[in-house]
Amino acid sequence: MTEPGDKPGASGPRPKRKSRDELQAQLRSRRADIERQVRTTRAQIDQVNERIEARAGRNLLMATVFGLALGIILIASLVFVKGIFVAFCAAIVAFATFELVRALRESGRRVDVIPAVLSGLVIVGGSYFLDAPWRWVTLACAVLFVVVWRLVAEIFDAPRVGGGLGRDLVTAALVQLYVPFLASFAVSLVLQPEGQWWTLAFLILVVAVDIGAYASGLTFGKHPMAPKISPKKTWEGFAGAGAAAIIAGVLVAIFMLNVPWWVGVLFGLALLGTATLGDLTESLIKRDIGIKDISSWLPGHGGFLDRIDSMLPSAPAALAIFALFSVGGISA
Repeated sequence: MTEPGDKPGASGPRPKRKSRDELQAQLRSRRADIERQVRTTRAQIDQVNERIEARAGRNLLMATVFGLALGIILIASLVFVKGIFVAFCAAIVAFATFELVRALRESGRRVDVIPAVLSGLVIVGGSYFLDAPWRWVTLACAVLFVVVWRLVAEIFDAPRVGGGLGRDLVTAALVQLYVPFLASFAVSLVLQPEGQWWTLAFLILVVAVDIGAYASGLTFGKHPMAPKISPKKTWEGFAGAGAAAIIAGVLVAIFMLNVPWWVGVLFGLALLGTATLGDLTESLIKRDIGIKDISSWLPGHGGFLDRIDSMLPSAPAALAIFALFSVGGISA
């Protein structure tokens, strides 16, 4: 029978409630465990990033974030308004030219910043506003401008010890040919009928080459490709870049450019060669100057020139592929 005061269903004594102090102690213990796990995980991630950075020469996380941001801006400007892409291209050329000239000056070469940047902008602008014959005239005038500027500046600079004027004049001219002139082919390409898609395709292929070389070289790289120029570049990375270029080339040919798949293979192989050449060329320049990166403006990437070195020689190759295999051919 149930005695008075008992609740129905009660069977034995009630369990004692934990005290408030015991609950707080338990919560503190759990929080400490979570904090230890977070610290351990973060330390493991940092160690992995350090190993990757030591082997690949870049901060992978920062490189990915900034690469995606620049890619989104570039694609948006390319697809929606060609003029914005040209302006974006001109800005990158200006920064890259400035970086290169500043690095050359720090190595002891007398190359002038202001005329180099202004001439670069004129070359890119000429590719947008002028017809094909006049673009060559613009290039000649730009090169002449930087050479004459250096000759005039030589009068006011401190006297040279051991010469070197001819070397500096050639360097000033080569800066214009290397950065603005090669970049102007991308502007010429984007102005062609459906050229924005060919420009986007060639950028995708260059990125695919870069990612393929990076991933394959990081995973399998053992045999240096050009140890005196770029010690981290390997033949395994080159093979991975080739596979990525062919796959990406076939995909953009079929789904973006409406050309046969074998054109995509040729496109990919051509840009595999030019992108690798561009990367090695900039590495050779940096090795000659004695620096690791042209600048540190882009975290995880170095400088603007470090990001477009593979694209510069690939732009004229892409324009040539367009002229050969596009439906309408190339226009002035």
